[in-house]
Amino acid sequence: MNYRHVYHAGNFADVLKHVTLTGLILALLRKDTPFCYLDTHAGTGYYDLLSETAQKNQEHAQGILKLLQQDHAPVLIKRYLGCIRQVNNRLSQSRFASFRYYPGSPYIVRNFLRTKDRMILCELQPQDYQILKAAFNTDQQVAIHHADGFLGLKAFLPPREHRGLVLIDPPYENPNEWMRIASALPLALKRWETGIYAIWYPIKERRPIEQLHQHLRKTIKKPILLIELIIYPETIPNYLYGCGMLCINPPWQFQKEINAMLPWLWKILTTDRQGSYRCHLLK
Repeated sequence: MNYRHVYHAGNFADVLKHVTLTGLILALLRKDTPFCYLDTHAGTGYYDLLSETAQKNQEHAQGILKLLQQDHAPVLIKRYLGCIRQVNNRLSQSRFASFRYYPGSPYIVRNFLRTKDRMILCELQPQDYQILKAAFNTDQQVAIHHADGFLGLKAFLPPREHRGLVLIDPPYENPNEWMRIASALPLALKRWETGIYAIWYPIKERRPIEQLHQHLRKTIKKPILLIELIIYPETIPNYLYGCGMLCINPPWQFQKEINAMLPWLWKILTTDRQGSYRCHLLK
């Protein structure tokens, strides 16, 4: 694989994914019992937005930077932004650090973990795996595996905690990744039917998305929450004009929390009020 997420770190798609992830982790924290977080495509953990690669496209300027410039935000957005600031303070070793680093999913989740919770991170890209391993080298609550995340669903489920969340966020470089998701999820649910599963996907064309939705409706008898954010016109071929999340077994009140922040998020991130947003159960 040659996909490198640092080129896209902190863009609008990351914002939707990580706000959703923050909401799911906060829901798990409402109960005292421990939980496990499994990330199938973990990346490097965090990204330096001042690096040459991140500066090439500066996609974060149309994503996370827009949110940081707002004086008021919904509660869930505030918790997400608070996490972003805390990670920057820790990486910069200063309470007054300026915004430089964008945390990937592992660092966002790690920021919220209690001592009794744990993470399992899978990353197949060799260079990214080495960076991820170095980032969590001494952390006893984090297990890191140089592995195909889809195979990790079979290897690591069900977790001993019997509570938790799986994030599936492949790069979608290969056309067969849509099919791998479609075939992997029913099998994962057979191993761990009570787990929460969050699946991120890009919106460039509707056909593979509709096929995935149709397949999951037929094969999964669990509630599936659909969340989508589109900020550009849907008329440009092969262009990332939006993204979506599917959440299987969404926590109680989670849909309400997403609906409370999604209109605000679209208003801040949209270009000339183009695009749309939606959040509803997949039926």
